[in-house]
Amino acid sequence: MTGQEDFDFQEEIEQLRERFAFDFVAIALVQPAERRFELKWTHATGNRSNRYQRIVLQTGKGVAGHVFKTGKPFLVEDTDGVVGANDMFNYPIVVAEGLKSFGAIPLYKYNRVKGVLLVGYREGMKLTTEAFGEFQRVIGSEFGPFYCKEMVKD
Repeated sequence: MTGQEDFDFQEEIEQLRERFAFDFVAIALVQPAERRFELKWTHATGNRSNRYQRIVLQTGKGVAGHVFKTGKPFLVEDTDGVVGANDMFNYPIVVAEGLKSFGAIPLYKYNRVKGVLLVGYREGMKLTTEAFGEFQRVIGSEFGPFYCKEMVKD
């Protein structure tokens, strides 16, 4: 693939959803904005509504913001046990889609996080550390125009 325009994100996430039987899969991409960058969920499959399209996150906010800021995968096996009702407002995509178990990985381009790939289930304890690891292994080192690991200089 030569670039983002040649890659069918929708087709790829639908295939991921089918292969792993995820309830929901989405991609958030960095949107250039005046003087700051925002993350928007641009593609989704298994969604209950189109509310995800209205979610705009700043760095460090929400699932995508956290992964974008840290550049590291993020796994929550059970939102009820980890996040708690009082903190759910910080995770609008999780609330909008009713996710109870989810994981997200950073998508890098030119050694910077440019997107986030989120996968999840509407049932707690369904995305385990082992299952999330298998998902990351299957994704491999590339996802369209992106790669899934930070390039570390020796």
